[in-house]
Amino acid sequence: MSSPAPPHHLDIGIGGIQVRLRTTSPEFIGLMQARFRGFTGHVDAPDHVFDVEIVPVDYAEDEALDGISTEVRVLRDGPRWRLLCGDFDATWTPGSGRGTVRLHPSPYSLDSVLRILHTVLLAGQGGMLMHASSVVLDGRAYLFTGVSESGKTTISRLAPPHAHVLTDEMSFIRLEDGAYYAYGTPFAGELATPGENLRAPLAAIHLLAKGPDNRIEPMGPAEAVRTVMANVLYFARDDALTAQVFDNAIALAAAVPVRRLTFFPDARVWDLFGTTP
Repeated sequence: MSSPAPPHHLDIGIGGIQVRLRTTSPEFIGLMQARFRGFTGHVDAPDHVFDVEIVPVDYAEDEALDGISTEVRVLRDGPRWRLLCGDFDATWTPGSGRGTVRLHPSPYSLDSVLRILHTVLLAGQGGMLMHASSVVLDGRAYLFTGVSESGKTTISRLAPPHAHVLTDEMSFIRLEDGAYYAYGTPFAGELATPGENLRAPLAAIHLLAKGPDNRIEPMGPAEAVRTVMANVLYFARDDALTAQVFDNAIALAAAVPVRRLTFFPDARVWDLFGTTP
């Protein structure tokens, strides 16, 4: 006889992908509702369901679950994936849409599980998560990527009042009917607030650098692919999926302009995008 389902659940929808968490802990559900505000709401048929076991934080800070190191590992064993780190241990079978996860009662632990889950899902669908901020202006999404301190949060903060910030940290890109779209995510950086839960067609990707003036310069095809690949979030140790990620980067760079944006950190940079209220 199968065990009864946990009595509490929460549905989290990011990028049109619905994940249900089931647990016996109402406190965990309340914590996650607050963390993922704007991205929760009951759905009748979630895409993926995870049974969550909460692991109390009652051991030394550097000790990992069951001896697992703090390095993130994403491994495939036949149809099943395993996601491992010091504060979580998850298994997931995409074909069944079912998984289990043991984690600390922390939004940061669940953040990591969801990010990794989406990297695997998106890779198989032609999309990706990128270390990038993204802003919707006049119905079109613009992504801004680069090394730390290059200005991803700054350019989001400078966006015009009528713009919509999708994220200042982790951009969600999906390929739908041959076109690329950017979605809002709850994964925040220095702005410390979730992005807006909406989508828009992806107009361009920009590699950021701060400078004395504002200018946009084109990139050649090879440099565009390198820019995309350097900023894709990806952890899986799987040759086939790794090859798919590379193919996805090539396809994205061929379909969406990838440019270099040098900007002086004030609101005038947005004049380059033809802003209209």
